[in-house]
Amino acid sequence: MKGIRLILLTGLLAWMTAQAAWAKSDIFVAPFGGYSFGTSELDATDIDTSTQGSISIKDSSHYGIIVGMKTRDPGDVYLLYSHQSTDMHAGGMFNPNRLAKLELDYAHLGGSLYFPKGDLRPYVTVSVGMTQMRPSGDFSDESRFSMGIGGGVEYQLGDNFSLFADGRGYATFINSDNELFCDANRCIWNIRADVIWQGQVNAGFKYTF
Repeated sequence: MKGIRLILLTGLLAWMTAQAAWAKSDIFVAPFGGYSFGTSELDATDIDTSTQGSISIKDSSHYGIIVGMKTRDPGDVYLLYSHQSTDMHAGGMFNPNRLAKLELDYAHLGGSLYFPKGDLRPYVTVSVGMTQMRPSGDFSDESRFSMGIGGGVEYQLGDNFSLFADGRGYATFINSDNELFCDANRCIWNIRADVIWQGQVNAGFKYTF
């Protein structure tokens, strides 16, 4: 949890600085839900037996919240938190197939640029932050730097309320030939990967104060 707390604190400080610079900006809260998919598989080797296989994260639903503020230009800055409860699976020669339940969190600081067309507001967005993966059982938690990019559309229903839908892609950076998801006593797998990719589709509403 230390990595998540650090990025949340950093984001809060950045937000407070931005609030002082943009005192007249509107603050918004945007809960959302969606589906996470397309997570890339990790090539892995069992350290004890040298058995080669793969580890993957199952597609599943997620939920989250965005808290941010509008800028003077047609854009915003925000702090995003997304949570996914899923399973971690093994493939290839590994057995059993289902390894553990997995809690996957993104905590990101980002910004969006809008292209207003009346009440319809298409936008693009980028973000940076941390990904934390927390398997059940004796496997260790893993926190890694990540980046996100996406695009979507917001529909303004009034001065303070709107609906939005977007798609986002996340890249979580890990070292090649790295030992991940160790148990209480030792590391079980040697992972061969540089980046974990994951896609999201989201829908939610935004309330502006």
